[in-house]
This record gives sequence, C-alpha cells and structure tokens, in this order.
Amino acid sequence: MLRVTHRFYKAVQSTGKKIAPLRSEQILNSSHKLTTAQQRCLSNTCLDPSIGLSDEEKEFQNVALYFAAKEMEPHMQEWDKKEFFPIDVIKKTATLGFGGLYIKEEFGGTGLSRLATSVVFEALSTGCVTTTAFITIHNMVAWMISTYGTDEQKQTVVPQLIAMDKLASYCLTEPGSGSDAAALITSAKKVGDQYILNGSKAFISGAGTTDVYLVMVRTGEPGPKGISAVLIDKDTPGLSFGKSESKLGWKNQPTCVVNFEDCAIPVSNRIGPEGFGFNIAMAGLNGGRINISSTSLGGAQKSFELARDHLGVRKAFGKTLNQNQYLQFKMAEMATQVVSSRLMVREAARALDNQLPSAPALCAMAKLHATDNCFDVCNSALQMFGGYGYLNDYPVQQFVRDVRVNQILEGTNEIMRLLIARNTL
Repeated sequence: MLRVTHRFYKAVQSTGKKIAPLRSEQILNSSHKLTTAQQRCLSNTCLDPSIGLSDEEKEFQNVALYFAAKEMEPHMQEWDKKEFFPIDVIKKTATLGFGGLYIKEEFGGTGLSRLATSVVFEALSTGCVTTTAFITIHNMVAWMISTYGTDEQKQTVVPQLIAMDKLASYCLTEPGSGSDAAALITSAKKVGDQYILNGSKAFISGAGTTDVYLVMVRTGEPGPKGISAVLIDKDTPGLSFGKSESKLGWKNQPTCVVNFEDCAIPVSNRIGPEGFGFNIAMAGLNGGRINISSTSLGGAQKSFELARDHLGVRKAFGKTLNQNQYLQFKMAEMATQVVSSRLMVREAARALDNQLPSAPALCAMAKLHATDNCFDVCNSALQMFGGYGYLNDYPVQQFVRDVRVNQILEGTNEIMRLLIARNTL
C-alpha cells in the first residue's frame, strides 16, 4: 500500500493541489477495514474481484473500495432522491489520483494501465454507479487533452483537470445524431483567429455545472473527416444550457442540452489537427466502453451481494431463501454472468494497453456482454427481494436504474454488434 500511496502523492503534488487529510493513515488502514467489513464475503470465492490482479492492482482496488464504502455508499440513495451532484466527493477522489488515472505521469497523471483503471472504476461503482460514471467521463476528457492537445494545453488545462480544480464534460451527441456520430452538424466556422460555433449537443453529463467542455464540431466537409475537437470554458459568451433532464437513473448528475449561438473561441482551443476530431472521439470511446462496462460490473457485484445477504435472512415456508434450490441455481447463473463480464472487460483492457489491432472489437464485445449481463444481474437481484426490491428504501432498485443506461451510451449495444460483425466478417 505504501507504493500506491506514494504514487498517488506524486501525481497530486505535481498538480500543485493541497492534499486533503484523507490519504495516508486512513488509506493505509483501508485493507484491514475492507477485510473485516467487506472482504469477508468476497475472498476465497469465484466472485472475488481481486482474482488475477497484481499486488499493486489489488492495492489500488482496496483504496477505491474503501473510498466507495466510506464516502459514496452511505449517501448514494440520498443523492439520487434529491438529484444532488456530489461535487465535493468527486473532487476528493483527486486526492487519491483519480482525476487522471490513465494520464502519463510526465503530465502529472497517475499513469495507470487501462486494466488497473477498470479495476478502480469497478470498485468505486460499488458505492455509486452514477458518481463513478461521471468520474470516467472527466478522466476521458483529461486523457484526450493530454494525448492530443498542444504543449500549452497539457501544461495549463490538464493539471487543473487532474487536480479536479476544474471538472470536464464531453460533447459529441446531438439532438439529431446519436449512433451516427459522423453526421453531427454543430458548426465551427473559422473567422480570422477564431471559430464561431453554432448548434446544440444533447445528453451531456455534468452540463451547466462543469467548467470545461470538449466539443466535437464540424469545421469542414460532411462525414468524419470534417470533424474537429475544441475546448470551451463554461463562461464563454454564446454558450448556454437547457434544463436538467428528468431521467430514469443517473439522477445525481445533471444532464442537459448544450447550446452554441455565435459562440466565439480562439483557434488555439482546438485539440489536435483540424479534421482529426472523429479520430479522437473514436479513440476515446474504446476506453470509454471499458470504463462504463466497469461501472456496470461494480453495480452488478454489489447487487449480487445485497441479494445474497437478503436470501440468508429472509424466510419462506419455514426456511431461509438461500436453501431454495431454484434460487441457488439462479445465484449461480448471476455469479457466472458477473465473472464472465469481468473477464471480458479486463481482457479488452489488456488489448487496449497492448494496442492490439483487435482492441476496438474486443472493447465492443466487452461493452455488449458486460452491460447486458450486469443489468440482468441487477434486475434478478431486485426480483429476489420481492416487493421490497421495488421500494426506494432498498438500494438494489437504484442499481437497476443506474446501470440500465450503460446499454445505450458510449455506443448502443446494437452498434456494438455492428462493430463486432465488421471485425469478424
């Protein structure tokens, strides 16, 4: 654990951000607390999420699990009920190095592999899927800038995002283009040394609250080659936001339409060459599919545990439900769904780390399999609670609502099937 804490310390120190008290002693004690409170029901079973991980990856996992149990899980349902965006808790994760998990250490990031990052996001999601999902988006934007941005952007914007002094949103989807992302029409016309933006983006997580927006815009011809990526600050004139959408899940992060009306930004705000935006978007989505699948894994793991504990105390026909053979078989199926999903997600993460040609297809496979199966696990767990599972007092219903959208975003699962088919045929 000392290696991990020191690595986080270096990452945070490089940003110039003051480290909050939640680090050394509390984190160093986290392994013990997880052993007594949580790992009792995880270790020595096939559902142990640490199986196959290196010692360092297990340490990262323990840090994230402890943070989720202490800072997120106790408040998850209240945040959902009040539709409260827990910015303070999100920013606390920066003190653990979670603001730039897979950004290179040379830029101040934590420098984790995509596999280790997946492990962290899965662990955090056991405390709150929605909050973790936003953290994955913020990380993706920070990574895009650190990978494709100018030296000045890497030196100014990236450290602020890693420290979470500023939070970021990603703007690709439009009211008229979702799966067909290359058909986007939000325009950025070059006038002198400025771009003038006009158009709208839809379903933008954190919109209206976050500070920086990475926006895909059309600077040239129709199709993917005419798309560029630009950065826009929240207070830029001509940038406005619609009302926060009323959603089935993900209630504790705002989701809004983002509008651009003669919104002028410097050409120097562009990320990467002009016309290279679609390439950046697709590179981001490969990792994004692993990230969002990891949040489904965390939700499914926690739902399985809740159902298992319920079956051990709830009685029917004179015996606890865990003695019912049908429910035993059902739990076996759910456990298999969780473990198979975890194996696929981690294999795709390794492929992305190794830059294999098959990585995009494997990321699509992992996203398809994990988000479908993990939703099934959460839904089956709700069913095992009977009528209680339908009450808002029980967290299992929130996991069902929060993981459902993962079958839609980062490319719908129907599009995942198309990508896999193209690769195999």
